[in-house]
Amino acid sequence: MGHNKARQKPENHKRASHRYARISARKVRPLADLIRGEYVEDAINILRYQPQRGARMLEKVLQSALANATNPDQNIRVRQADGRKGDSQPVNEGTQTRLLFVKTARVDEGPMFKRIRPRARGMAYMILKRTSHIHVELESYRGE
Repeated sequence: MGHNKARQKPENHKRASHRYARISARKVRPLADLIRGEYVEDAINILRYQPQRGARMLEKVLQSALANATNPDQNIRVRQADGRKGDSQPVNEGTQTRLLFVKTARVDEGPMFKRIRPRARGMAYMILKRTSHIHVELESYRGE
């Protein structure tokens, strides 16, 4: 199998991500655990009533994935068998929201901003300002 083999994207998966989010991955992971496997409407309600700042970020990514899944006008470019770019084809026919569930909710560490904090006797401590990559993928039951 060559590296330029045409990759088929599953048509019943919709995803969204927020890369380089200025929040530590440790703070968002427990929230991702709450919504994994839940129906989308239930997941949005769960996040809406969480007081954490990371819940707002995760909710926005979830709303974006939902918009990607339910937009009937969205097209993707499908590669031909020889690897060249082909024509655009519609991805979905407006998947119903009640059939969607959160297949994966993943929070990975991103790059860190490194800052120096001056300390006593000329020493310096490193401050790590952490970032994270938040990924949400939806799937529909009944293959829609």
